[in-house]
Amino acid sequence: MTTATARFVPATDRTTLVLESMTSSHSFPFAGNFRLEDYAHGLLLVNNEDVVEAGSGFDRHRHAEMEIVTWIVSGSLVHRDSLGNSLVLTPDAAQRMSAGTGITHSEYNDSWTVAGDRHRDRLHVVQMWIPPDTPGLTPEYQELPTDAVAPDAGLVPVATGMPRRLDATPGRIHNRYATFHAARPAIGVHVAVPDAPFVHVFVTRGRLSIGTSEVDGTTELGPGDALRLTGRGVGLVALEPSEVLVWEMHAHA
Repeated sequence: MTTATARFVPATDRTTLVLESMTSSHSFPFAGNFRLEDYAHGLLLVNNEDVVEAGSGFDRHRHAEMEIVTWIVSGSLVHRDSLGNSLVLTPDAAQRMSAGTGITHSEYNDSWTVAGDRHRDRLHVVQMWIPPDTPGLTPEYQELPTDAVAPDAGLVPVATGMPRRLDATPGRIHNRYATFHAARPAIGVHVAVPDAPFVHVFVTRGRLSIGTSEVDGTTELGPGDALRLTGRGVGLVALEPSEVLVWEMHAHA
């Protein structure tokens, strides 16, 4: 039986890469010669928060055997891939890419091409990776609507592979042991984080209290802070308008 634990990971504990056109903060080791699975929490291998200047981004590159969810915090993301998809994503939608046997794509902040008039808005995204539970799948791309993630809605499932959640969740990921949730609570709204063998909580904006308890002496979470939970959930209450991303996982990578 898994012992229930909770670990607070402050934003300052992340590895941060600062470039001229981008700042990238990594919740898990991401660059180098190592196995992502060795550092995973549950199934979550990568949780990268990127702030990208206008006109910059990631040139065409390849992925395989990975489920990749990209969440738009602010700005606009131009996505193009080898399946023929070419579109602009804003915070009204996230994206899911099942790399399967192999997919190439590029992602850019071309913010001035979206509204017509040239402007210099930054793009702020969180990109998350989990492995599929079946290898050799045909690559897929899916836009994930986020309109249900409303200020009064609490925690909302956005993408899942778990059979019991499929009917109530718009997005699909190819891992039957995982669900990706999100919340955008208004002040005072309660967010119930589920009990599961592994849960990862990540705050993109705002400030929340950890119910009536504390984790590692901490009672509040702010931007970039995370909780790594094992065998338990928590209750969060928004102290200001906030956004929280939650992975519920019932297996380890």
